[in-house]
Amino acid sequence: MLRIPLSLMSPAGSRARLSVLIYHRVLPVADPLLPELPTAAEFERTMRWVKEWFNVLPLGDAVTRLFEGTLPARALAITFDDGYADNEEIAAPILQRLGLGATFFVSTGFLGDGCMWNDRVIEALRASTRDHLDLAAIGLGRVPLVITDDRRRAIHAVLRAVKHLAPQPRLAAVADIERLAGVGAPPRPMMQPDQVRRLRALGMDIGGHTVTHPILSRLEPEAARQEMSLGKQTLEQIIQAPVDLFAYPNGVPVQDYGAEHAALVRECGFKAAVSTAWGAASRTSDRFQLPRFTPWDRSRLRYGLRLLDNLRRHEQVAAVA
Repeated sequence: MLRIPLSLMSPAGSRARLSVLIYHRVLPVADPLLPELPTAAEFERTMRWVKEWFNVLPLGDAVTRLFEGTLPARALAITFDDGYADNEEIAAPILQRLGLGATFFVSTGFLGDGCMWNDRVIEALRASTRDHLDLAAIGLGRVPLVITDDRRRAIHAVLRAVKHLAPQPRLAAVADIERLAGVGAPPRPMMQPDQVRRLRALGMDIGGHTVTHPILSRLEPEAARQEMSLGKQTLEQIIQAPVDLFAYPNGVPVQDYGAEHAALVRECGFKAAVSTAWGAASRTSDRFQLPRFTPWDRSRLRYGLRLLDNLRRHEQVAAVA
């Protein structure tokens, strides 16, 4: 049903459009605190739809062919951000079984025993036995934690409140939240270096995503350069292969990165980069600010219509040029 309209919106050749999907995690079972994250069964179901409707290509190949004017109709690439262990344990086997590839953008500072700041917040609010927290220090006041809905609302409020702080104040705020929540060490949900190597051995691509996942617009230029270049070098040492693709942390143009960061990505030796602006890329796109999006819809029809709607959108990255 959707192949004809998708082909009209995303033709082959010089007028091609490239859709790029973003995922972060695929869970074994549903998490009531994170209902937006797909389970393994949900992810496999949507990937079967994607395989039916699209020509799925590795992102690096797709970008090359986009600018050469040789993309097939209905071209699409799949990406994952951050470097969670479930990417290798759950998502990759599903993709391999379906004959699909993906690019995994990894923040190297959390490999092994690391935990990203947002997961520290989530797990602190999940594990706390207290019925409220006084979070006036970050502008939230008295936050209830009585029922699951309270905890879910608290998680979203805290993440919004601290996401765009500079790195050190953000880490200090997270440590204060953990102290107030009365919890111990957070879990370790990220990949081990061997898992990154296994993804590569499966034929998946590995991309750079900085070392510590900072908001680049909050860093001095040299610090931003170091985050990009050191992350790239570490991944290249792990997989013993070039790392040519980069994803901006958080990735909202202007808010999270600017034109100067796109220039730094190029200077660090990457060949293309992706944002989190919605839309589909064309030959007129900036290869260092390619759009991506996540269709969260659960039904086949709504999921397909969301993909069509994304193809209709004009790219939202021109503002940083």
